[in-house]
Amino acid sequence: MKILKTCIALALFFILIFVAYALYLFFGANMDDYAFKEYRPALTTQIYDRNGKLIANVFEQHRFYATYDELPPRLIEALVAIEDTSFFEHDGVNIDAIFRAIIKIIRSGGKTMEGASTLTQQLIKNTELTPERTLTRKVKEAILAYSIETFLSKEEILERYLNYIFFGHGYYGVKTAAQGYFHKELNELSLKEIAMLVGMPKAPSTYDPTKHLDLSISRANNVIKRMHNLGWISQEEYTQAMSEVPQVYDETLTQNAAPYVVDEVIKQLEGNITDLKTGGYKIELAIDLDVQNMAQNALKFGYDEIVKRDKDANLSTLNGAMVVVNHKNGDVLALVGGVDYTKSNYNRATQSSRQPGSSFKPFVYQAAINLGYSPMSEIADISRIFESTEEDEKDWKPKNYGGNFQGMITLKQALTGSRNLATINLALAMGLDVVHQKLSEFGFKNIPVDLSIVLGSFGISPLEYSKFYTMFGNYGTIKEPILIKKVKNKNNELIFEFIPQEQKVSESEQVFLTLDMMKNAVEQGTGRNARVKGIEIAGKTGTTNNSVDAWFCGLTPEIEALIWYGNDNNKPMKKTEGGARTAAPVFKMFIEEYIQKFPESTRKFMIPAEVKKSLYKGEIEYYTPKSPFPRQSVDQSESEIIF
Repeated sequence: MKILKTCIALALFFILIFVAYALYLFFGANMDDYAFKEYRPALTTQIYDRNGKLIANVFEQHRFYATYDELPPRLIEALVAIEDTSFFEHDGVNIDAIFRAIIKIIRSGGKTMEGASTLTQQLIKNTELTPERTLTRKVKEAILAYSIETFLSKEEILERYLNYIFFGHGYYGVKTAAQGYFHKELNELSLKEIAMLVGMPKAPSTYDPTKHLDLSISRANNVIKRMHNLGWISQEEYTQAMSEVPQVYDETLTQNAAPYVVDEVIKQLEGNITDLKTGGYKIELAIDLDVQNMAQNALKFGYDEIVKRDKDANLSTLNGAMVVVNHKNGDVLALVGGVDYTKSNYNRATQSSRQPGSSFKPFVYQAAINLGYSPMSEIADISRIFESTEEDEKDWKPKNYGGNFQGMITLKQALTGSRNLATINLALAMGLDVVHQKLSEFGFKNIPVDLSIVLGSFGISPLEYSKFYTMFGNYGTIKEPILIKKVKNKNNELIFEFIPQEQKVSESEQVFLTLDMMKNAVEQGTGRNARVKGIEIAGKTGTTNNSVDAWFCGLTPEIEALIWYGNDNNKPMKKTEGGARTAAPVFKMFIEEYIQKFPESTRKFMIPAEVKKSLYKGEIEYYTPKSPFPRQSVDQSESEIIF
C-alpha cells in the first residue's frame, strides 16, 4: 500500500512539473514568431503551349493546391481513421495520448518524446517547429496546436495539412500526389488509391509506390482495415478495395517537354516575377508543342547527316539551332537551341551570335528595291579588288562561290545564284552610306560600315534574326517574335499579356518583289533543296567563309523557319557543308511534316494589288510603279502585257 501511494505521489509530482513547465512555455511564448496565420506554401508554376498542352512544371517544391471543397469525403475519413480518429472531437491535443507520452518520457528519463500526435500537432510540427524529438519541442507543439484551433476550423486545418505534407517522389500535397502517382484528379480516386495516399506521410520514402509498391499496398490495406473496423466502409467496399492493385506512374516531376524553351521563358520572366518558381503561375506560350517536336526532329536529322558525311566531325562542338515563327503575328511556334539538351543546355537559338552570311543578302536587295531598283535592273558580276589602307592588312578580294563571273546580270539572277560580287557592286552603286542607313532603318544595330556587311559579316542570334525575316512574310511590317503570350496568377487572374511590337519599314508591293526573287532562289537557285511540292516557298541560303556557319532561312505564306549549323568554337565544318547542302534539306523535311499536320495551310503568297506583271525579255516578270522595268532594256509602252 505504501509503495502504491509513493508511485501515485511521484506520478502527481511529474504531472505537476509537466503542467508547470507547460504553463511557463505557454505564457512565455511569443505567437508572433509563428507564421501559421499566414499560410503561403510554395506552389508549382506550369507552362503550357498555345493549345493548352503542358510543357513543364517549374518549382522549388512541386505542389498543386486543393481547396477543402476539392477533398473527397472518403479521403478525409481515411486520413482521420489512420492518423487521428478523434480529430473532430479534440481541441488540438489528445489528452489520453499526452498521458501515454508522459509515461514514455518518464521511462526514457526525459531524453526522447514518443507518442501519437494529432493531425493539428503534425501540421504544427511540419510547418512551425524543428524536427527534434524533445520534451520542450513537444510541449511547444501542443501549445501551438491549441492556439491554432482557436482561429482555424477543422476543415481549414485539414486543408492545410493535406496541401503541405510530403508524399514522396518529390510530391508535396495530396493533389500533386494523386496526379503524379495515378494521373487522376482527387474526385477520380478509388478507395485503395486514397488509402495509399493517406498512408504515405508517415514514411514517404518507405511507402513510395514507385519504389516499394508492396509496402505501399500493405500500408494501404491497414488503412482500409481500420476504416472497416470503425464501420466507416461496408464489407463490399472493404473486399473490393483490398483486392485492388492500382496502376502507378513513375515520371519526372518537371515533365519538361521543351527544355530550351523553358530556360528562355524563365530568363524572360525572372526580372518581372520574383516568385516565379513558388507562386503557382499559369504561363501560356506561343509555342506549339507539335511544331516544336517537328523542329527538334528535323534539326537532329540534319545533324546526323553532317556526321554521316564527315566521320571526323567534332561531336562535342558540332551543333545547330532552329526557330519557327508565324510572321503574321510574331508567335514563336518552335525554338530549338541545340541538338540534344541533355548533352548541352547552351541555347544557340537565343544566346549565340553567328554570322548570317549570304542569308543576309535579301535585306540588301530590299534596300535597293525600296530605292526604285527593279528585279530586272542589271548589275555587274565582275571581280573587284579593294586595296587596304593599312600596312598590316591584306587587300580584300571577294569572290563568288565557284570562282566564276557572269558579267551583267539582273538583281533576280544575282539573288537566285547568291552572287557575292554582284551584291557588292550593287551596294557600291547604291552607296555604302545609303546601304547602312537603309539597314539601320530596318532595325539592324551595331552593323559595321564596310562592304563586308552585305555578305553578312556580323553576329546575330537565330531568334533575333527571325524578327527581321518577318518583314518578307508580313509584306513590309517587322513583327517582334514573342514566346510568352499570357501569365496568370494562382487565382487565374491575368497579370501579364505580351503583345508583339511592330514596325512598318517598306511598302507591301516593294517587299513582294524581293519575296518573289527569294521564291526564285528556292525554285531555281541555291535553295533548291528546300523545295516542297504543292506549296510556295521563298528563302535564302547562307554560308560563311570556310563553312563556319550554314544557314537556311525560308518562308511559306504562313510561317518562317530559320535553321543554323556550325561548331560552338567557331571552327570550320567540312568544306562541302553549307546552307544549300546542310540546312535547306532540314527546312524541306520540316515543312513536309508541317503541312501534313496542318493541311489547311495557305499554299500561295498573296500578291498586293499594286504589283503588276508583264512580259520582259520573253518572261513574265513583276514590277511596281516605284520599281518599273529598266527603260534602257525594253520599251515598256510597246511590250507591256498586263495580266
